[in-house]
Amino acid sequence: MRIGIIGLGSIACKAYLPVITEVEHIELVFCTRNREKLEQLANKYRVKETVESVEELIQAGVDAAFIHTSTDSHVEIAEQLIKNGIHVFVDKPISYHYEESKRIVELAEEYGVTLMVGFNRRFAPMYAAMKEKDDLRLVHLQKNRMASPDFARRFVLDDFIHVVDTIRFLAPGEIKETSVSSYIQEGKLHYVMLQLQGDGFTFTGLMNRDSGTNEETLEVMNPGNKWVIEGLNREAHFIGGAEGRLTFKDWDPVLYRRGFEQMITHFISCIRDNTQPMISARDALESHRLCEYVVQKVEEKGALVWGD
Repeated sequence: MRIGIIGLGSIACKAYLPVITEVEHIELVFCTRNREKLEQLANKYRVKETVESVEELIQAGVDAAFIHTSTDSHVEIAEQLIKNGIHVFVDKPISYHYEESKRIVELAEEYGVTLMVGFNRRFAPMYAAMKEKDDLRLVHLQKNRMASPDFARRFVLDDFIHVVDTIRFLAPGEIKETSVSSYIQEGKLHYVMLQLQGDGFTFTGLMNRDSGTNEETLEVMNPGNKWVIEGLNREAHFIGGAEGRLTFKDWDPVLYRRGFEQMITHFISCIRDNTQPMISARDALESHRLCEYVVQKVEEKGALVWGD
């Protein structure tokens, strides 16, 4: 199977290339307009084929492609690939705008190709284990950053979308009520909180980008139990007043702990075996829809519209 890697920037180098270059029985084709980066990484990972455009990649006859370019370019590249029958893995979000994301999902369905969006937290072992807990009632996920308030659309679609997708993923039933609260100063979004409610559960996701630290903490509760997961890496379980601790083995790689290893190999296996991904395109689209809802609510409260 031949797989293209489009875009060789920071996220590709940190999270994807160390994993995908170790997968057996695939042929990789690197694609970027940066000739120096192309040659450097092709030499480092001993990749024989390189191209400088999506058109050349299509001509190279790849079966699937990973898109790691800027968000603004996702729609155009995905459309080219899909119309040529090439399966697509794309970094989140598909687009900054819900209607564009929806169009790409519908296009993939029309052409019968697989489209998967990179929500790695669904594959992170400690988070995925929470999905298996019975009778989840309260979940709170916060992912905070220092000194980086931003326009609402970029804040939500580039970053908060991980929080939105994770609490959606963990929800044990139909979401019947949705609410948003936020703080805006001089048109920039400082923090936002999304609350999802259904029968017997309330899940909240918070992002504060004017925090004193970069952190991510998930709290999960069902009757008699509480779990706290810090940085996708350390877990505490509280039951009956006692505390237990779970950590990874020293040799477990960071990309395994964060779910990238499992997510990448899952997509490749789905293409190889002609099976559907755990994250369907329609499922991913619902997270984009919720993000669009958040953006609209925040902009109604006075957040500046990005691009105006």
